Amino acid sequence: MAWSPFLICDNHYRDNHLSAWVGALVQRKIIAICIFVIIIGRRRRFTVSKPEPLPLDAQLCFQLYGATIAINRAYKPLLDGLGLTYPQYLVLSTLWEADGQTVGKIAERLALEPSTITPLVKRLEQAGFVARRRNPEDERQVNVSLTERGRAIRADTACLTDTLLRRSGFAVDDLIALNAQVRKLRDALSSGEA
Repeated sequence: MAWSPFLICDNHYRDNHLSAWVGALVQRKIIAICIFVIIIGRRRRFTVSKPEPLPLDAQLCFQLYGATIAINRAYKPLLDGLGLTYPQYLVLSTLWEADGQTVGKIAERLALEPSTITPLVKRLEQAGFVARRRNPEDERQVNVSLTERGRAIRADTACLTDTLLRRSGFAVDDLIALNAQVRKLRDALSSGEA
């Protein structure tokens, strides 16, 4: 190919425009990468931020709390008729499972502090449902046993289960399954495995 001043100009023009075009492309890529890094960084910051709290109706703890209140309201007239409060009923239920327990064992079974159980046991003793005796081997321990009246009232509390079944509309098997699930949840949360 013969030498031509136009060829030099064309090559020079082409090289200048090509380098300008490549330079612009590189600048655009750098800008795009910077924008991408900024967006990703912001997304990461947004995903790390705290999620919105769930509405009350979507929170399991609120549903369990509400169900407990509803059960206590259903039981209250029946327990009033027996001269018991719900916490006193729980103490008696613990003793119906195994009579002759210490205040500490009753507290452990009900996941309460012994200082919460002591006044309940005193009131149950005043009502004639239980008897308290200091452990002769360890004066710090108080043994609690059912009296004849405390054993006899157990049959009268069967109405509580009947009321729960009737008011809930659940089948017996459904309530048993629900109880098992709630107990499993409680145990997992209590042991720290959940």
